[in-house]
Amino acid sequence: MLVGIVGAPNKGKSTLFSALTSIDVQIADYPFTTIKPNMGVAYVTKRCADTELHVKCNPKNSMCADGIRMIPVKLIDVAGLVEGAHSGRGMGNQFLSDIAAADALIIVADASGKTDTNGNPCSGCDPAKDVSVIIDEMVAWLAGIISSHSKELSRSKDGAKALAAVLAGLRITEAQISDSIAKCNLPSSGISWDESETLRFSRELLSRSKPFLVAANKSDVHGSASNTEKLKAAFGPERVIACSAAVELALRKAERQGIISYNAGSGTVKVTKAGIPREQADALNYMTKFVEEHGTGVQQIIDRIYFDILDNIVVYPVEDENRYTDSMGNVLPDAILLKRGSTAFDLASAIHTDLANGMLYAIDARKKMRIAKDRVLNDNDVIKIVSSAKPK
Repeated sequence: MLVGIVGAPNKGKSTLFSALTSIDVQIADYPFTTIKPNMGVAYVTKRCADTELHVKCNPKNSMCADGIRMIPVKLIDVAGLVEGAHSGRGMGNQFLSDIAAADALIIVADASGKTDTNGNPCSGCDPAKDVSVIIDEMVAWLAGIISSHSKELSRSKDGAKALAAVLAGLRITEAQISDSIAKCNLPSSGISWDESETLRFSRELLSRSKPFLVAANKSDVHGSASNTEKLKAAFGPERVIACSAAVELALRKAERQGIISYNAGSGTVKVTKAGIPREQADALNYMTKFVEEHGTGVQQIIDRIYFDILDNIVVYPVEDENRYTDSMGNVLPDAILLKRGSTAFDLASAIHTDLANGMLYAIDARKKMRIAKDRVLNDNDVIKIVSSAKPK
């Protein structure tokens, strides 16, 4: 799975990306700082199964601290998108192509209201427009792709299948297309929709294939609280999280430098280095107070989009169901993200195709019970796959 960080220019996308991935990228207060997309790894957090099983884990594919498992996920930060991008304005089609592979989007808005939809300074701007511009441009972009294939679509009796072929590179499934056609009450055979129908379908399809979460950024700036409420009213409270990417990034840098002790999302900051300059101490005091009162929201964003928006669960595969270990004796070595509704066979496939091809059954390590290949897994399950083949 891949999540894209998107937004109009100068909203704090690259700062949020750096805060989540600890990768230094070019950050500046002017539009189009990001030209080429930045790829990185962030970590979602979940209470580790070792706390329930009363064992001490030895993670291999992830990390664990104080009972919190940190699982790596992929992020992409792309160039800022401006109104008219679908027709080539700004970074235009490059931006839209960069997000094609994303499964979900974090749309960054300036909750302070101090930048317009082009990324230029302003006063009292509406951050809801930051989000609307992004969505409208993606809808127009998708509608343009569909319209460019109108002749071949009009000749196909199975419109959903034909559209799936046209949109194959955008991580859009035939099921999502069929559901969107039905929702919009449009004909699916010999597709010859007019412009408004194509736009309506494209908006519905994007909501299914590229769900989004709004990062109401710059929450440390005066006036952001009321604007965040406006964003929640416009897009739903479950879709909006107030955040300060700048505060989170500063704290993570200070932690890496050994100045403070700080775990992302913990809400506590402790200065560990004595004799720091007065100016730096004052800044840390301000950020400490802010985090204790509000939190930065950054970790909450990545957790919510992977666990709630994309609806993933965490499953722990093991080879010894009694000791919860792999063949090397590592306890709960791997934590794997799977879509809710995944089966034991899906877990085997995620580990290795050979394991899945030779799979016989699985064992629920918590209950010490044999389960079928098609058994739907639960969040935090610990599972042993029994197979006639072993991964090479």
